[in-house]
Amino acid sequence: MSKHLSHPRDRVGRTPVGDGMVRVGPILVLPEVLQSFFVEPSELLAEFGLTPDFFTDPERTLSMSMAGRLLGRCAERTGCEHFGLLVGERAGASSLGALGYLMQSSRTVRSALAAFARHLDIQDRGGTVWVESEGAVSTLGYTLFDSEIESLDQIMSCAIAIGTNILRSLCGPDWHAQAVHFAFARPKNVEPYRLFFGVRPHFDAERTGIVFATQYLDKPIPSADVLLHKLMEERVREIKLTHGEDALAGVRRLLRTMVAAPNCSAAEAANRMGMHVRTLNRKLAAAGTTFFSLREEARKALACQLLESTRTTANEIATILGYTDAATFTRAFRRWTGSTPSHWRASRRPGPGTGK
Repeated sequence: MSKHLSHPRDRVGRTPVGDGMVRVGPILVLPEVLQSFFVEPSELLAEFGLTPDFFTDPERTLSMSMAGRLLGRCAERTGCEHFGLLVGERAGASSLGALGYLMQSSRTVRSALAAFARHLDIQDRGGTVWVESEGAVSTLGYTLFDSEIESLDQIMSCAIAIGTNILRSLCGPDWHAQAVHFAFARPKNVEPYRLFFGVRPHFDAERTGIVFATQYLDKPIPSADVLLHKLMEERVREIKLTHGEDALAGVRRLLRTMVAAPNCSAAEAANRMGMHVRTLNRKLAAAGTTFFSLREEARKALACQLLESTRTTANEIATILGYTDAATFTRAFRRWTGSTPSHWRASRRPGPGTGK
């Protein structure tokens, strides 16, 4: 039981969202879902130093580390392997506060999702949202920064359920997912996922996301409201001013979405951040690091996440990360961890419902 209690990274309260933190708004229904399984919320939450009242204020924050362990413990106590999915099913854009209302008041789905990806940090600094288009299909995805977060499967299930609800509300009743990908191993019972998403998800994927028709990106949003949108833009700007983010944090955030892309270069990162590559390198040097070091950090995080949470082979991970062959990847992984990918994976012993 002690493994669920205090942790050095645990932080809770009603404070601005700092690194590794997330607002509780999207999981406010957690006590309610526990009760549906006849589990007394106060008893379980006490293991984490929380009370049910904590989940009455969407502006309260907690560390993503605690959120993962909390969802994992709930899955354990209820015997429900898809507990995180059930929590996410009951949340949508409004659970994201000002960011959610900014999206709902946007003119098109494209501009709403761009705002989602650009401003998620006011709501969540434990992960990042990304949107990619390739021809007729686009993907809305979510990536965690910390590969050591427990119960990654619960967090990702919750996040992608929320993302699906957001897309349904923005795009209208005719929208449907073409595919759903999860970067964790296939659970024993896939049916709850199929019923909610309307498709049978693909597991052991390199990234987690919802695939849908690109044509929806240019669809007008029925709830678009110019005045509300302006008010929410101002509110988001105010929140971001209290947070701040230096170049180092910005590159780390960006690399988690770029690291598996073919052009994961300093020039591309600088371009996405709206600055010259020399400016970016100068800012990173002032912070005591380099783009190469940060890219290696991101590669290590993704490699560890895939090894621990999926059945993806080391050869496949080498390809995903852009290594020319498995031997080169193995040498890099040994440099990062002191172990080979196969030995490291065996030592982690991932299990369903826990992300471990």
